[in-house]
Amino acid sequence: MVKENLFFRSDDDTDFMPIIPINENDSEQDKNIVIPDTLAILPLRNTVLFPGVVLPITVGRDKSIKAVNDAYKQDKLIGVLAQKDANIEEPEPKDLCAIGTVARIVKLIKMPDGGTTIIIQGKKRFELLEMLSDDPYFKANIKVFADDEIPANENFNAYISSIKDLAAQIIQLSPNLPTEASIILKNIENPSFLINFVSSNLNSDLTEKQSLLEINDVHQRAERLVFILQRELQFAELKDKVTNKTRTEIDKQQRDYFLQQQLKSIKDELGGDTNEREIAEMRKKAEAKKWPEAAKNLFKTGIEKLERMHPTTPDYSVVYNHLDLMLDLPWLDYTADNYDLKNAKKVLDADHYGMGKIKSRIIEYLAVLKLKGDMRSPILCFLGPPGIGKTSLGRSIAHAIGRKYVRVSLGGLHDESEIRGHRKTYIGAMPGRIVQNIRKCKSSNPVMILDEIDKIGADHRGDPSSALLEVLDPEQNHTFYDNYLELEYDLSKVLFIATANNLQNIQPALRDRLEVIDLSGYAVEEKVEIAKRHLLPKQKDAHGLAKVNFKIADKVLEKIIENYTRESGVRELDRQLASIMRYQAKELAMKNKVKSTVTAQDVEKILGQPRYSNEIYKTANMPGVAVGLAWTYVGGDILFIETILGEGKGELKLTGNLGNVMKESATTALSYVQANARKLGINPEDFAKKNIHVHVPEGATPKDGPSAGVTMLTSLTSAFTGRKVKPFLAMTGEITLRGQVLPVGGIKEKILAAKRAGLKEIILCWQNEKDVNEIDNDFIKGVQFHYVKTMQQVIDLALV
Repeated sequence: MVKENLFFRSDDDTDFMPIIPINENDSEQDKNIVIPDTLAILPLRNTVLFPGVVLPITVGRDKSIKAVNDAYKQDKLIGVLAQKDANIEEPEPKDLCAIGTVARIVKLIKMPDGGTTIIIQGKKRFELLEMLSDDPYFKANIKVFADDEIPANENFNAYISSIKDLAAQIIQLSPNLPTEASIILKNIENPSFLINFVSSNLNSDLTEKQSLLEINDVHQRAERLVFILQRELQFAELKDKVTNKTRTEIDKQQRDYFLQQQLKSIKDELGGDTNEREIAEMRKKAEAKKWPEAAKNLFKTGIEKLERMHPTTPDYSVVYNHLDLMLDLPWLDYTADNYDLKNAKKVLDADHYGMGKIKSRIIEYLAVLKLKGDMRSPILCFLGPPGIGKTSLGRSIAHAIGRKYVRVSLGGLHDESEIRGHRKTYIGAMPGRIVQNIRKCKSSNPVMILDEIDKIGADHRGDPSSALLEVLDPEQNHTFYDNYLELEYDLSKVLFIATANNLQNIQPALRDRLEVIDLSGYAVEEKVEIAKRHLLPKQKDAHGLAKVNFKIADKVLEKIIENYTRESGVRELDRQLASIMRYQAKELAMKNKVKSTVTAQDVEKILGQPRYSNEIYKTANMPGVAVGLAWTYVGGDILFIETILGEGKGELKLTGNLGNVMKESATTALSYVQANARKLGINPEDFAKKNIHVHVPEGATPKDGPSAGVTMLTSLTSAFTGRKVKPFLAMTGEITLRGQVLPVGGIKEKILAAKRAGLKEIILCWQNEKDVNEIDNDFIKGVQFHYVKTMQQVIDLALV
């Protein structure tokens, strides 16, 4: 099926009209068509109709109009014959060709001017036997030729392929023919139809087309058509060659002169040369710019080079972009710091609850800056679990001291050029992220947050963390060199604040340049205050409830925190509060009112059954089960350590996705128990008769570290002695073979985790007492601490 509009040459009764859409598959339907022996005859003046081809014809003669109207009312079939001489207005039978085509009138259209237009489609070739009458129109006896028999040989197939190729080349060389015609030709599959279609559209005279129509053998017709197409192609190639040669003979100097004059006129209309205007503006900006002498000299050299270059050269844009960056950078532009320390403290307290240590550090920095007037900014690193406000604290600091704020996300960064920049001659070169953000914030002393500095990666493109060494060294960053800028830039006035979840993932040399400030997780009491002061107002505003008055009591907030969240930060709490706000918004929209107080029952209805429960610790009352405390990058957590004995040969099995250090702690604990068996009330022979299996639940979570040593020893001793571990008791600490308990880190996170879990007593190394003293007493109210030096003290306290 081929349906396209082609604009080859075709003639009709009165003038030239385009061939309309065609359908090659109609030939299949024509096999069963019944054609009478007698037909009305329509003479065509300037064209020959071939079977399968569709033509629009404007009918002007009275006889032709009558013939068409009568045929259209009957079976819509009419015989079409070409005139031998197109100049004869009223043809006689002798003026008509003997071979023509039976046509079906597809559509008859009455025109506004009184004329008639018909669309006809050729069906079958016929021979005129006898003209019966010429009044009111021609009527004749005809003999219909049989359909073409397609020969099944390679020679014929070669002719068909040549017809397609030659016709496609002619279309390519003819600017007045649409290129879509070549696509149509390729898609015609019926060889007979292809020959008729191309013959109909030949740029040849009527006699040659009629001779093609009169050839009965389709093979001979294809051969003749190839000959004609080759002649047409040669003519088209010659015409194209002559046209191109004539075009190139235009005098080049005259052409260039003409174009130059046009360009000059256009530039004058626009107010002068655009490039000259831009360079003049750059010079004007540079004169008013405050910048170091080195930058000034480099810019002067660059602008002089730019003036000598033609705008179309590739290097022009490179030099232009480099100079544009130099002009945009705030070399010696600084925002004025707000030295009102009381106001700064007030802003920090308003934005963040707690965090006294960090706030004090910022106030100290401002105090020194106020007294000295100038100092190199420290490189602070806020270390703590997600969701505790490390990044937002940086924004508050910028607000408090009146500086611009900019955040650089380093998570997943692999390319060193992202920090140092690319060489400016590379395609797609850009300055590094540090310089880009300095340019964006228009200040040389912003507060710049380097977010997720522990998530930087390294691969074949370099090590970005090593590139940060110069940026984050207070002794070096006043001469930071960016590859794109090709100049040293002073970063010493920038207050860099890095954030990280895990200090171990930061490169040691980079960690050495950071002033690490630990942000521990929040206690329940802190979370309640944060929810009241910050989260609830934010969520009410976000859900269109800012003006709706309803309350959530502290006890209800505590229930949400304890039963629906288990985290160090407040992100999950924020999401739970958002769920409550959505419910309230729905109630307001549907019922036009909300309850004045959200109760605990309402919380359970909105958020579902509690996700976390402390009941699990009441069931851990069998021998061999002890509760330990662990530190993770998301804060503190509690973990069970279970030991069970079975008949065997004294083998030790460890499960629960344990790391090497944790496995060594289990081995150390077992060795200590074996060495002190009688002292602990254990029969030494049991070790040779019992297999020992130590398991830490949640086996899908990797666990490592030495702080579970005391818990493992307690669990082993409990299993061998049959004595239960005291309920609601947790412990943490490293052990030695001598039975000493060593201090561990992350104490605040671990204690808060124990408090969240509802534990009442905690055993710690005596050297960790100083860490407990740093925690607000209100946050650890109700928890009893036992400080120990030896494992014997742990066992005495833990086992009942």
